[in-house]
This record gives sequence, structure tokens and C-alpha cells, in this order.
Amino acid sequence: MAISYKDLGLVNTKQMFADAIKGGYAIPAFNFNNMEQLQAIIGACSETNSPVILQVSSGARKYANQTLLRYMAQGAVEYAKEITDGKGIPIALHLDHGDTFELCKDCVDSGFSSVMIDGSHHPFEKNMELTKQVVEYAHAHGVTVEGELGVLAGVEDDVVSDVTHYTKPEEVEEFVAYTGVDSLAISIGTSHGANKFTPDQCTLDENGVLVPPPLRFDILEEIEQKLPGFPIVLHGASSVPMDLIKIINQYGGEMKDAIGIPEEWLRRAAKSAVCKINIDSDGRIAMTAAVRKVFAEEPAEFDPRKYLGPAREALKNLYMEKTKNVLGSAGKAG
Repeated sequence: MAISYKDLGLVNTKQMFADAIKGGYAIPAFNFNNMEQLQAIIGACSETNSPVILQVSSGARKYANQTLLRYMAQGAVEYAKEITDGKGIPIALHLDHGDTFELCKDCVDSGFSSVMIDGSHHPFEKNMELTKQVVEYAHAHGVTVEGELGVLAGVEDDVVSDVTHYTKPEEVEEFVAYTGVDSLAISIGTSHGANKFTPDQCTLDENGVLVPPPLRFDILEEIEQKLPGFPIVLHGASSVPMDLIKIINQYGGEMKDAIGIPEEWLRRAAKSAVCKINIDSDGRIAMTAAVRKVFAEEPAEFDPRKYLGPAREALKNLYMEKTKNVLGSAGKAG
């Protein structure tokens, strides 16, 4: 039996994106796999009064169980109301990198309010056909759909690519018109994972810090001209904070050559038609740093609450900072 996202208290992304484009900010799209991550996301966005998109990958559905995830999302709506004295914040539940019609359909039927169909690994025509098929089913249930043109390098769960293929601006109008998608993920130089670039791809600034290759804002601007007012999405947008990487490595980790996207570049993107920015690796890094620190300082500790609690707090603090100073979504929940 199909379940409507409305029955779970969720919203789709249509109004979120319209408000974000008008207001010059981006909605945070944070991935979660467990309770502590969800608590941190909802706590951060409720306390900063930010709308939020809860993202679930196919890997997360397998790890946490799709039924439990659905009820966790429903509980997140009530948790947000507790924190905000009954007001709540807009929350969407989104499938990240769905790769088949069947997966997207299953998510629509189980209460997701938004799905992504990533056909970017297919030829252009097949990508359009697959995306249109998903759009037709999702729209019949009031669910919004994100498509993708271009390929990001890096690794995220089952999504793997060795090279970046930039989005071709000349393809976007036909793709959007034919498929009817509600938003479009593009490739302008961001990358999945914590090791987004190799050191030889980067340059050294005056402080001796590695700076990655610049994002292709020229491609973004051309797409904006061809699709005025249309919602654009950036994947692979973690900044990979070096202070957290140092903590991980200090306490036994081996994260070498971890390089992310400078936050000032993301702030610039958030002021454009980019109204959804995906951040996952930064959250994993923050939690891992906190857990490693506890284990190093308290080697006899075995109570999960004593290391997952600090990890949750570290993640919450990180995401509060993102909504305030990177995405600009703080104070925009209405």
C-alpha cells in the first residue's frame, strides 16, 4: 500500500526551491544513515530556523532499512516541532542518486517527497527517457524530481567515476523541456568524497594551502541564461575542513590528501540559481573526528552513547555553521 509523504508531515521541494531562488540562498541537503545523524541535522536546522532536505541513498536504505528510515523521517517532523515550540520547519525526504525507475517508484510509494533519478551514466537520449518515466510517476503522486546532466568524479556509495564530465549547457533546455524535471544537478567541478582532487591538480596559495581547480562558474552562468529561474543543484559540495582532518589523523586516522571545495565558492553558488547543495562527507568527517578523539582519550570507554553523543554534537555544530555562513538558509524556514 502506497504512503503519501503528506501523511508523514513532509513537504516536497517545489516551494522550498522557489523561495531559495528568490531569496538568494541554498537549501541544505544532508545525508543520514542513523539516529544520531538525523538528530544532529534536525537540531541544527531547527535551531537556525532553516528548511532542510533529508537525503537517503540506496546504500542508506539497505543499511538502515527503508521502513525504519520512513518512520525516522516522520519522527524528525515531530522532533523539529518540539525544538521550535510547535512551529516546525519545512522538511523534505529525498532519494539521493536513484539509478532505476523501480527504486524511485518504491521510494515514492513509501513516503518520500522528492526523488533523484541519476541517468547521467547513460547516453543523453536514454537519460531523458528514464528521467521522463520517473517524472511522470512521481508527479502523479505530488513528488518532485531531480535529474542530472554531467558526471562528477569521486566515490559516493555506489556512485563511482574516475573523471569529471562537465554539463553541456547546450543540452539543458531540451532535457528539462522533454523530461519535466523540477530541478537539475549539474557538473561544474565539484566532486564526491573527501579526496576530491589530487595534490597535483591543485595550486598553493600564499599561505601554503592547496587550492583545488576553480569551479566552472562560466558553465553555471550559461545554464542560468538558458534556464532562467530554474532550480539548479550542486552535488559533491563538502569543504573537507582541515581542522577536522587533523583531529582524525592525530588520533590514528590516515586521511591523506583530503581536499574539498572552498566555502567561499559555495557561498557564491548559493547566491545564484543553485538552490540545493548536497553535503555528506563533511558530516562523516566531523563524526569520525569526535569518535576517534573519545577512543583515544578514553580507551576503556564502551558505552556507545559516550562516543556517539559527542559525534552528534560535532555534526550539529558543523551543520549550524553551514546554514548560517555557507548556504545562507538560516532564518529562512518561514
